[in-house]
Amino acid sequence: MSPIHSSIDLSKTGAHYGHLAIPYSYNLGGWANLHVPIASLRNGSGPTVLLMAGNHGDEYPGQVAILNLWRELQTTDITGHLILIPCLNPPAAHAATRLSPLDGKNFNRCFPGNPQGTPSEILAHYLTTVLFPQADTVIDLHTGGRSLTFLPTAHMHLVPDPVQRRAMLAATEAFLTDVAFLYADVAGTGLLPVEAESQGKIVITTEMGGGEVVPASVHRLCQRGLRNVLVHTGVLKGNLEIRKQPVRWVQALDREDYRFAPESGLFESCVELGDAVNEGDTLGRIHFLERPDREPVIVKAHAAGMLIAGRAPSIVKQGDCVACIAHDVDPWVDSQ
Repeated sequence: MSPIHSSIDLSKTGAHYGHLAIPYSYNLGGWANLHVPIASLRNGSGPTVLLMAGNHGDEYPGQVAILNLWRELQTTDITGHLILIPCLNPPAAHAATRLSPLDGKNFNRCFPGNPQGTPSEILAHYLTTVLFPQADTVIDLHTGGRSLTFLPTAHMHLVPDPVQRRAMLAATEAFLTDVAFLYADVAGTGLLPVEAESQGKIVITTEMGGGEVVPASVHRLCQRGLRNVLVHTGVLKGNLEIRKQPVRWVQALDREDYRFAPESGLFESCVELGDAVNEGDTLGRIHFLERPDREPVIVKAHAAGMLIAGRAPSIVKQGDCVACIAHDVDPWVDSQ
């Protein structure tokens, strides 16, 4: 049983706004509760969609997009059930950090969770056991945060089930990004999308840019794409927007596609996001403040492709991901 208390009844028809209360203790609060906002819009029969952002606190476009929907949507706009969680990790969002200041956890590495664990692990368990089983579609909006900047993309894992895969491909294309991205996990296990996928859900995720600055164009793309995906799922009434040009699908499924800093220093990006690169091209250079006389270390492309993500802050530590090279692919061919 989860120790989380929901202030709203998700089974009730209509619009309901409240919070999930997660018990925890700190030095000035022995009986504290972390409040995570949640809204439920239910109207008639139809699909159930769980929509979330703020998995990592420093990723804001999805949080803004859901906050706009929170205020704008009415029950009459919905056919079925839409559950909104604009920020899964409020302490991290307030602190502009990836990890939760409460427990030091990366929420996207906490699944399937633990009802006797830390606040992050307790919430992960609640999603795994209470919210995911109710949902047909799970949407988890991300950016590169403060560490990486992505070419704005909707992206997904290449799940093995062909029916689930085709549904996810179609939903990913409905986000209306020019590029869609198949990615691999190179930084651990316990991801939210993987848990939802393992339960057979249609999972839609994004990388809406990154870094400290969020251009207005990225906010517009995220909000437009999100509404279109909700129409695509059938939970939101409206006209589905169809792209005039095909989506460009790319993938980075090999660990070598993810380029890591061999040393610590100052990283100089040498390629723009979206640019084509060839094997051996210089992606960036690492400089050394303590050794101005030393030649920079070169980070090279291991193969031809497109730069889909790059380092955001200039300061890098050895082992930081500084670039991701993606390669053109037609995922529909292997999904027939």
